[in-house]
Amino acid sequence: MSASEVSVEPPWRVSGEAVLLSLRLTPKSSRDTIETIETLSDGRSVLKARVRAVPEDGKANDALLRTLAKALDVPVRSLSLSSGATGRTKVIRIEGAPEPIVARLKTLRGLA
Repeated sequence: MSASEVSVEPPWRVSGEAVLLSLRLTPKSSRDTIETIETLSDGRSVLKARVRAVPEDGKANDALLRTLAKALDVPVRSLSLSSGATGRTKVIRIEGAPEPIVARLKTLRGLA
């Protein structure tokens, strides 16, 4: 089975009227971007993201929320950091109707 045929669990789950998204953030990158899904060594799936901001005083987290909001076409105020404020692995809570949010997540970088 090739890497493209491997079924990967999505890094998100629906929780009421929100979607919880697991991410792995790389700060101090050359650009702000949402990349692809990867599997961590413990088997969890995460969406990879990169931001130019440095990881101090919440700057990288703020840049992540802005980048993700733009990619999902949702207001920044609908996103919040649920866990992982100081680590690279984070959970982002995206408030709103889950169906369109999940549909947009699936279209990011051809993740469908």
